[in-house]
Amino acid sequence: MSVLNRAVIVVMDSVGAGEAPDAADYGDEGSDTLGHTAQVVGGLDLPNLQAAGLGNLHGSILGVPPVEHPTMAFGRNHEVSEGKDSTTGHWEIAGIVTTEAQATFTDTGFPPKLVESIELEAGVTFIGNYAASGTVIIDELGPEHLATGNPILYTSADSVFQIAAHTDVIPLERLYEICRIARKHCNDFNIGRVIARPFIGEPGAFKRTYDRHDLAMPPHSLTVLDNAKAAGLSVFGIGKIEDLFAGRGLTEAVHTEGDRDGLEKTLAAIRERTEPGIIFTNLVDLDMTYGHRENPQGYAEGLELIDSYLPDLLDALGERDLLFITADHGNDPTDGDTDHTREYVPLLVGGMNAAGVDLGIRGQYCDVAATIAEGLDLPLPFQGESFLAEVTGS
Repeated sequence: MSVLNRAVIVVMDSVGAGEAPDAADYGDEGSDTLGHTAQVVGGLDLPNLQAAGLGNLHGSILGVPPVEHPTMAFGRNHEVSEGKDSTTGHWEIAGIVTTEAQATFTDTGFPPKLVESIELEAGVTFIGNYAASGTVIIDELGPEHLATGNPILYTSADSVFQIAAHTDVIPLERLYEICRIARKHCNDFNIGRVIARPFIGEPGAFKRTYDRHDLAMPPHSLTVLDNAKAAGLSVFGIGKIEDLFAGRGLTEAVHTEGDRDGLEKTLAAIRERTEPGIIFTNLVDLDMTYGHRENPQGYAEGLELIDSYLPDLLDALGERDLLFITADHGNDPTDGDTDHTREYVPLLVGGMNAAGVDLGIRGQYCDVAATIAEGLDLPLPFQGESFLAEVTGS
């Protein structure tokens, strides 16, 4: 019998825990999503994450000091993949390292050859094609989009080809169709994600919806999700997990409308889906709604929401379940920049005999996949060191 029955992974999208050793290579010296957010808002109120050991893994979070007896195992994780994107971060959590950074077009916009080939096949003409904040470019070009019907194209510091459209002008299914066409052409340019960005409202009051859809390149090798599915285990993706893995390695998936919905769906899955396997959740609001918008107060409130669910998540675990709470990258909402930051990320592990275990600084996100693979008797990832014995006592 395998050591684990279920592994539950919850990714707090963008929760960085201090600059990584290679932060300077990405222009992110001094970044600290948790620490700086806490300073700006006058201290974080996270009693359950504090009890879990969040202050033990990061000693400079105002309002979240270390505790003597943490209720979870605690540590920090360092990404080794090239880039600081959600795709590569999630892939590494699942056991594969990306050694070639996906292409970005932050300074130049996308090349005419790519744009024109998509326009020709999709029957559209894009406006924009430059790097911008999503909400800003919608405000800037939304009126022109309403007048012409032309979709808005933009990018960021990440490897993303983003297409925004008002749902009254381009219905969702048509927007998704354009994005599927774009995905085919973006493969030749090594672009990580094509993202549909639907919005509603009137000029001056546009609002993006939760009907966002990410079309990612498929992982370049097998993940722990693939191996779990091949072994006949349940692999349930919650939030944008299905998008980030291009549907690979999942037996079932559900999308969410915000982090409260994601937490509710995760809690329900732990309580109701008792079959062996993996539950994998992405909580996107911290990144999409607060980090990219440079909103530390909102970021603090988003953390408080996650904190409020932690006791129920832990209580719902079975005796052979482990809960892994981590992140995919940072996004410091105080640094004057809307892009991701290269940081350590928290690693909190609950269940079994994990309470109080100091996991230290891990050398790669793949250690999560290695631990789950060993616990579920699956092939180990090419890279990664399991800490199963430390958190199970076996």
